[in-house]
Amino acid sequence: MENKMQIFNTLTRKVETFVPNVDGKVNMYTCGPTVYHFAHIGNLRSYIMEDVLEKTLRYAGYDVKRVMNITDVGHLSSDADTGEDKMLKGAKREHKTVMEIAKFYTDAFFSDCAKLNIKRPDVVEPATNCIPEFIHMIEVLLEKGYAYAAGGNIYFDTSKLDDYYVFSSQTEKELMSAVRDDVEEDGNKKNKSDFVLWFTKSKFDNQELKWDSPWGVGYPGWHIECSCISIKHLGEYMDIHCGGVDNIFPHHTNEIAQSESYLGHKWCNYWFHVHHLNDKSGKMSKSKGDFLTVSLLEEKGYHPLVYRMFCLQSHYRKPLEFSYEVMDNIENSYRKLRKAIAKLDQTTEFEREKFTAYKEKFLEAVENDLNTSMALTVVYEVLKADMTDKTKYALMESFDEVLSLDLTKGELVEESGVDDELESYILEKIEERKAAKKAKDFAKADAIRDELAAKGILLEDTREGVKWKKA
Repeated sequence: MENKMQIFNTLTRKVETFVPNVDGKVNMYTCGPTVYHFAHIGNLRSYIMEDVLEKTLRYAGYDVKRVMNITDVGHLSSDADTGEDKMLKGAKREHKTVMEIAKFYTDAFFSDCAKLNIKRPDVVEPATNCIPEFIHMIEVLLEKGYAYAAGGNIYFDTSKLDDYYVFSSQTEKELMSAVRDDVEEDGNKKNKSDFVLWFTKSKFDNQELKWDSPWGVGYPGWHIECSCISIKHLGEYMDIHCGGVDNIFPHHTNEIAQSESYLGHKWCNYWFHVHHLNDKSGKMSKSKGDFLTVSLLEEKGYHPLVYRMFCLQSHYRKPLEFSYEVMDNIENSYRKLRKAIAKLDQTTEFEREKFTAYKEKFLEAVENDLNTSMALTVVYEVLKADMTDKTKYALMESFDEVLSLDLTKGELVEESGVDDELESYILEKIEERKAAKKAKDFAKADAIRDELAAKGILLEDTREGVKWKKA
């Protein structure tokens, strides 16, 4: 098939024409969640954009097989093989077993994905299912001289590679500073950049999940998981590997090192990375304590697909700053969009030529390194274009195969039961109250609040501005 898809490849640091190993087929791998806590919306930005990539490939005619791991063991609290296992940390926090934590947060993750219309990958494999595969790969790496035993652990020897830092021209010192959390010195390592393939005696006093291995009872390092799970389900050659930009080093760097040393040839051709979601204080992360989840957005009155649309309005390779003000604007736009599509008259004639022309225009946008912002522009162009309503509706159905915004599922009903007229009145009164407070006329401000309360509308003053809800 003709290859028109353009994608930025982190490995070459440039936009390339996507050419799969086998014509018409795509082997795609996504780094899955470490299921020790709820996914925050920063994590979910990556999964939304990976979902758009998969759906774009399918829309363009490719047969896609997508695999994702579930990290339920082995991911330490620092990406540099230090600290305690994140799963153990979650179990301690909630006084549950590691497997109870894994089950609960795996289910929670896929529940969030369903709310955001993120397609479940074709294969989802928990790391704990693949211990024999991990052991086998480590045995081969030891036989080939790429790994060594020290202090009870098995390490990958990065000095055996001509180019360990495949993703960057940065110096070793600069790269090491990019690793999250403070790096503790590990005296067992031959080289500072070596990483653990299998832990045995160290750091195991409270470790719940352990397995027998040729090197003693222990558990795998985090990086070995994705290599083995992808090779198990996709074979020795992969087309696209996805993740967030924070996976580039050390996780994806280490995956390439061990996979290509094990296989003896190049493993994956394209690396797709989604940039961070930030708030005003910087990158969102669970370590900060309070973090935004899909459920919290719902509690604040936002439809989950408003957050999906929020992500689609920005390019995946640019940092995105979250704010409730922007979410409010997008929610308003999203509701109007669904309403406009719901009013289209489907009894009119279907215009094949116009349908084909706009479908091509949409495909051109998403095939241009996932230019989802331009794709949304095409959606609005269609609604304004000179064509029949039936053609417009058919295009919305077609575009939604990629956008997954439920565009043709009818007008979004306001759960609060507030119609457009009442909503305009509420917003007008909020502005009046704001002006009264600015003029220090607090009696008038209180009177406006009471007037709205009498109509069943409650106001809440927040740092992001005034929020309202129906009582």
